Amino acid sequence: MPNVDVSPGLSLAYESFGDPGDPAVLLVMGFGTQMLGWHEDFCRALADRGRYVIRYDNRDCGLSTKFDDHPVDMGEFITAVSSGDISTALAMVPYRLDDMADDGFGLLTTLGIQRAHLVGASMGGMIAQAMAIRAPDRVLTLTSMMSSTGESEYGRSSPEAQAVLFSPKPTDREGFVTAAERELVWASKRYGDAATLRELAAACYDRAYYPAGIGRQLGAMILSGSRADALRELRVPTLVIHGLDDTLIDPSGGKRTAELVPGASLRLIPDMGHDRPRALWPQLIDLVAAHIDLVAAHTD
Repeated sequence: MPNVDVSPGLSLAYESFGDPGDPAVLLVMGFGTQMLGWHEDFCRALADRGRYVIRYDNRDCGLSTKFDDHPVDMGEFITAVSSGDISTALAMVPYRLDDMADDGFGLLTTLGIQRAHLVGASMGGMIAQAMAIRAPDRVLTLTSMMSSTGESEYGRSSPEAQAVLFSPKPTDREGFVTAAERELVWASKRYGDAATLRELAAACYDRAYYPAGIGRQLGAMILSGSRADALRELRVPTLVIHGLDDTLIDPSGGKRTAELVPGASLRLIPDMGHDRPRALWPQLIDLVAAHIDLVAAHTD
């Protein structure tokens, strides 16, 4: 998993699968999750469909650049946002989702890729949306998965999911891995699996345990605001995928995204939560590949 410089002072860790001569698909991961969240088997299965698949660590996560000079106390940040003290909250966070979108383009440029298909999950869907808004000429297709528009009235978390999201995790390996089971609260009711959650948590802990970045990523997500007006003007072919079991970002987030983007296709997936259960990989890969193929057929 090499690191490459994508802008002054910023490097991203990435991994690729498939033939670089095939159409590029950039997988954008969500809040506080390393590229390992895009399982290697998932990436290879998508690459086997004739795609050049790239997964990477967002800034402040995994093996990519950390912004240690800007510590964020999550308690103080949430208090500032909740009380409406936005100026204080803004001063705490050194970047926004637009900056993270530029990271994605920086990676593509460094790899010699001018245009790519984007697939983003959760916060990664928000980043992918921002990429499509900022430089639509570089985006062949957009797939926004289990995400939302930045409008506070859509895609809300259930109280139970929010409590887990904001609860501190143990710092020791055993406690951290065991605590991952709490995420069953937003997983697929049918396919949610504690062992799978523990396995990912263990792999992430061993690779790059770094809780300090979570506050900055959360701040970027909250303070970047609504993309509604920009999404109404978006002319990138868009597929929206959302699980009906999702309690972390309610399906209204996906429905609203598809409602705003002209011509967007919406697929609501039964038995999918805020996760990508292995049992649903064939369906998800088929949807993404078909979306890419349909656009390619219309542009050939």
